[in-house]
Amino acid sequence: MSVRGADALGGRAAIAGIGATEFSKDSGRSELKLAVEAVRAALDDAGLAPADVDGMVTFTMDTSPEITVAQAAGVRELSFFSRVHYGGGAACATVQQAALAVATGVADVVVCYRAFNERSGRRFGAGVQQREPTAEGAALGWTLPFGLLTPASWVAMAARRYLHAYGLTPEAFGHVAVTGRRHAATNPAAHFHGRPITLADHAASRWIVEPLRLLDCCQETDGGQALVVTSAERARDLPRPPAVIVAAAQGAGPAQEAMTGFYRHDLTGLPEAGVVARRLWRASGLRPADIDVGILYDHFTPFVLMQLEEYGFCGPGEGADFVASGRLPLNTHGGQLGEAYLHGMNGIAEAVRQVRGTAVNQVPAAARVLVTAGTGVPTSALVLGTDG
Repeated sequence: MSVRGADALGGRAAIAGIGATEFSKDSGRSELKLAVEAVRAALDDAGLAPADVDGMVTFTMDTSPEITVAQAAGVRELSFFSRVHYGGGAACATVQQAALAVATGVADVVVCYRAFNERSGRRFGAGVQQREPTAEGAALGWTLPFGLLTPASWVAMAARRYLHAYGLTPEAFGHVAVTGRRHAATNPAAHFHGRPITLADHAASRWIVEPLRLLDCCQETDGGQALVVTSAERARDLPRPPAVIVAAAQGAGPAQEAMTGFYRHDLTGLPEAGVVARRLWRASGLRPADIDVGILYDHFTPFVLMQLEEYGFCGPGEGADFVASGRLPLNTHGGQLGEAYLHGMNGIAEAVRQVRGTAVNQVPAAARVLVTAGTGVPTSALVLGTDG
């Protein structure tokens, strides 16, 4: 383990602005336009102008380059720009990269963004159709010929093993789906606003790849989300209460692949999440009991249970009972199952709202919020907190 003590990042940077487009199934505009709309909305929320921005971070999967978004949004000069790999695993790492730049003086105001037409354009759920010759593509050669073509099919392998190991049935995943949809039902920005579900609805939904049902799988969404990161000191002088970055971490586990690590010693957990959890708790000095709200990456319900276990909220195989107990307010915006699938960036925005006290499903006195990024891939996480 390369990090043996608390790092020096915590408390030095904050998220000062959040902005998003509407979340839809057909945006009717380019991914670049979605990105620019989200960036401008986040800057307006922060009380800053495009001329204040000198850094931008996004995903390697984003089709809109940093310099192009900067130009279209009216940003004049950039002193820092970066991209993070591994799909949804990059979400919290974009904020970490921005915070590192701010904390070291490389940049003053950094915008993190993600925008795509993931429903009306390229749909990840459609599966792998062609790949450039890369090492990652070669790794898929061990799974694609056997019919494992989609993210759902990759997750189903681990989900089946999880159920077998702990003597559970697919109904164990239902509480995650019901919780997300309950919160989405009261969130006007959510696709499933006004449409809660029951455990019976979950159990009756059609199979996608056993043991995953339709309601175990996240949405496919068009939209954009942006976040503004600056120093904690500067954020205090801006209009909105700052969401201080208490801790940030990235991690990859042993025998790590991109959602197809079926040759690991144990398929019932998420080692990459365990790596991030240890780093995050060490850096922050916090423990699971100190967390007021959990915004956990919910592209598929089984991995929410495994995350709760890896982060220490409950023991192995106990995730379903933990969710059912309601002890931790979970995905209060509806998550990617209920609000929108924005590769986890909308979850970070919800964490900011909880810290500010402005969330639709506000948790009283929420002072520490855990946010996680995509799982089954090298991943990342944040703890956001109130100022002081």
